[in-house]
Amino acid sequence: MLRTPLLVTLVSTALAFLPSLLYAGPFRLVMQGNNKLAIVDEQGAIEWEMPWGGIHDIHVLDNGHIMVQQGGAKVAEIDPETKKVVWSYDSAQSNGNEGKRIEVHAFQPLAGGNVMIAESGAGRIIEVNRDGKLLKEIPLKLDNPHPHSDTRLVRKLDNGNYLVAHENDGHIREYDGESGKVIWDYEVPMFDQEPRGGHGPEAFGNKAFAAVRLSNGNTLIATGNGHSVIEVTPDKEIVWKIGQNDLPGITLAWVTTLEVLPNGHYVIGNCHAGPDNPLLIEVDPKTKKVVWQFDQFNVFGNSAPNSQLLNVEGDVLR
Repeated sequence: MLRTPLLVTLVSTALAFLPSLLYAGPFRLVMQGNNKLAIVDEQGAIEWEMPWGGIHDIHVLDNGHIMVQQGGAKVAEIDPETKKVVWSYDSAQSNGNEGKRIEVHAFQPLAGGNVMIAESGAGRIIEVNRDGKLLKEIPLKLDNPHPHSDTRLVRKLDNGNYLVAHENDGHIREYDGESGKVIWDYEVPMFDQEPRGGHGPEAFGNKAFAAVRLSNGNTLIATGNGHSVIEVTPDKEIVWKIGQNDLPGITLAWVTTLEVLPNGHYVIGNCHAGPDNPLLIEVDPKTKKVVWQFDQFNVFGNSAPNSQLLNVEGDVLR
């Protein structure tokens, strides 16, 4: 018979380990690639799909609807049951953008049904209601403006500020949510390398795709064609990094999405990485061990830059 102290120790250890078990993969998720938008179950089988073109951002709403990029400049809300678009906003034709080249690569559903949209080409962040009324406009600081790459992902933080991945500039900037002033500006480093063209593992640059503000105040950054994920302090010190070849048997290419799970694990998007590498990778940042990977190149192809996990209980940072 186990002695009571030993039993208590074993139970305590099991309970401490339980969150990792609960939130580790495999996951149910939604992803776009190969001209399809699909929901994949925990066993890797497609449970729902519809034809859909390329995207850079995606959000599943509380009602199960999918908010996703449509074409170059629209944000659309899809009812999965009917596979119909039930709401859309066309940035290329609205609120002063007529006649301009506009692309949308980031958006976010907000409380009360409003939507934040980052408009590349117009160089601004806007918030609109479901009638398309302009509620707020924040101009972006752009050193190298371009309609295709002013931004990649943009997120409104809990403090009301906006955290912006500026792809063409290679910067992460935080904007005050009221004044629009840049209050934090981090240049993604080149790590002593020269720029190399392309989209796959052979390329190199600092075209950042995503940034997530962690609970400790640091910022987690997906460096895009920098093939890495870095954690940066408010004083701009790198305190954690996974590089291109740091995960055994996996090569990072264009690193895109970031999701921070309730247990602290990171789920990383790995786009343009070819058939021998996974599209998503779950990593325990404490050990830098791969916990789970999603490898469906045959289904989604080489350009699947965004996804969302669907069966994680609790708050997920993304």
